[in-house]
Parts: sequence; C-alpha cells; structure tokens
Amino acid sequence: MPAASAVPTPPALQRWAWWPLLPLYPYGRRRTLVRELIPGQVWSLEQLQGLLYVAVPIRMTVVRLRRGLMLYAPLPVTPELVAALRQLEADHGPVRTIVLPTASGLEHKLPAPALARAFPEAELWVTPGQWSFPLRMPLSWLGFPAARTRVLFEQGVPHGDELLWRALGPFDLGIGTFMEAACLHRASGSLLVTDALVAIDPHPPEIFNADPTPLLFHARERGDQPLEDTPELRQRGWRRLVLFASYLRPAPLTVLDLPDVLRRAFAPGLRNPRSHFGLYPFQWHRNWEDAFLALVPEGAPRVQVAPVLERLVFPRARDALVAWIRSLTELPEIRWLVPAHYAAPVPCGAEILNELADELSTRSWAPDEGNWSTLARIDGALVKLGLVPSQPSA
Repeated sequence: MPAASAVPTPPALQRWAWWPLLPLYPYGRRRTLVRELIPGQVWSLEQLQGLLYVAVPIRMTVVRLRRGLMLYAPLPVTPELVAALRQLEADHGPVRTIVLPTASGLEHKLPAPALARAFPEAELWVTPGQWSFPLRMPLSWLGFPAARTRVLFEQGVPHGDELLWRALGPFDLGIGTFMEAACLHRASGSLLVTDALVAIDPHPPEIFNADPTPLLFHARERGDQPLEDTPELRQRGWRRLVLFASYLRPAPLTVLDLPDVLRRAFAPGLRNPRSHFGLYPFQWHRNWEDAFLALVPEGAPRVQVAPVLERLVFPRARDALVAWIRSLTELPEIRWLVPAHYAAPVPCGAEILNELADELSTRSWAPDEGNWSTLARIDGALVKLGLVPSQPSA
C-alpha cells in the first residue's frame, strides 16, 4: 500500500485524482438528502451517482460517538453536504473521524481527500491496500493529508470502545486490491458496510423526488416517447435501473443498432439534453419484470450480495466472503444493516446473516448464464487478458 508519507501533494495530481467524477450523473447538479436512521445516533447523507441516467443512491453514514461524529464512506463534497454536516456538528459535536472503508470503491475513495480538507481537525482512516491506476502513487500525492491519515487494523482502529471492526479481504483483483472494513456501532446496533452487502428497495428511494428524470427516462419503451411522470412509470423506471446496476445488461434487454436508435431520435419535444435528444438504445422484452422480482421480491428489502460484485469481485472468493459474513454474526446486538448503497436501515441480526451464509454456500455461485451472462463475459475477458487472477484468493 502507498504509505501516508510526508511527500507534498503536487496540485496537478490533486486535480487529476478527481477527473473520473466529472462525467457522472448528475453532472454537477448533485443534491444531498439527509435522513435520520436511528434517532439521535445515526444519519444517512445520500446522493445519486451513475452514468447516462443509470443512477443509484450512494450513502455516507454519520454516527454520533461520545466525543463527536464519525463519517463512514465519504461522498463528493458539495455546499449542501457541508451545510448538513455543520448542522449535525452544532447539535452533536465536531467531526472527529472520517473512514474510507474500501480499497477499491472509487465513488468513496475519490471524495475522501476533499472531505478531509473540509474538516481539517478530523483523522482520516483508510483500509490497507489502497491503490491508484494506471500509476501507483503515494496517498499524499492523491490528496490524502499525510499527518492525519491512519491505516485501519495496521495502526489500530478508531473508537474501539464504541465500534467493533471486521475486515473483508484483501483479495487480489489483478490491477489492485479489494478490501472492505465493516463496523458495528454498539450503541445503536447498526452494522455499517460498504459494497459487499446490500438490500435493494422494491420501490424508488426518496432521493429521486428531487429529480425523477432517470426513472422517467428508463420507463419508456421507445426513444420518441415523452418523459411522463406518474407513480407507475417511476416504479417501472426504478426496476429497470436496478437491473442495469445489478447485471449491466440483463437478459431481457436488447441494445438496438444505431440506425434504429437514430430513427426514433430528435422527435418534437425531445430535442433537449434532459431527454438525451431522444437517443434511447434499449428494447425491453416481454416479462422483463420477472428478472427484477427474482432479485428483489415484493415486501421488505432483503440482505444479499450485489450480483455485479458476486460475478466480478467475488467469483473466486466465495469461501472468504461466507467466512466474513459468519464472523459478523459473532458481533453482539446487531439490529440494523446500513450499507453504502440502496436501502437503510434494514433489520438484521445473526439469524439473517447465517441464513445468507448458508444460501451462498449451497446455491450456484457467480453463474454464467441468463442475467449474469454479460458479467460472465467481462470476467472471462479479464481473466484471459491476465488482468484478474483465475484462481481463488488466498
């Protein structure tokens, strides 16, 4: 891992480290939704992030500790986000700790330096195995404050009397390392995780109320249809967004040829950026909703492993993932799961986690067919090129 050394950060590299965020939805109009998850103890700051209207919620969790606040899984810094944190500071004490709980999640890694600069008194804790691509550079060159950056587990853990920590990984991804640090906030019973576990909302999350355009865009059947707003269309758009985010190209979807796309583009009323000028290259097959219901049954969100991670990150690490999940069951008094994506808080406990571990141990793992086929082709191509390992992680 690049050490948090005293090497000064070249300003040009600080700016370069942010470039991947620039083309991502919502294109500089990022809103932040604040929700109180556990009264007086845990809050969720949520934004949308995606590409070409394939947008899903992303979360930073704020936890109240005895000496102030901890921020888990950084989000892009905006005036609205900082204002929300200042209000929490006024009510519950200063931000003492910022935790980057992942080695590979760019959506959390890239905002971490700016968030640390916004709260210069806070310590920044990062997981081991941090890496950059295409060049491996010291963390300080990527904007991480050298004097305030600590490495989880290697240099201890923050607030060990109030938080219990469990590491998943490291796993060799070829070009880098996957590692995630979960923690249990003992006072609230909230288990904070980043990417390994999710619980997907059956219905569109509240964050879309500020701008439902991604839902309405994908609710259409043709590019020349207007973006109409109804509860039914929001629900349809959400289901399709989940399938995109989970499988990249689910089985009940055909990507149209360019002539077909252009034939329906630039229709009256759609010649604007919001509608992408009528460019809509998707055709959904009959009964496509069956794919969503297989992933997200009706009712309350269920704890699961996101398909895209199962097929691209964990295909050769099932045993290690299952062992980590079982280790979480040993933590005392888990009542809630708070992931960095999708629904939160979700009821959780040892029984639910053991059932998930049993399911993962017995069912088909990282399949190659059906909705998984695009992910399987990507994984196969990466293995063939030697960019990811072909054997299970140690």
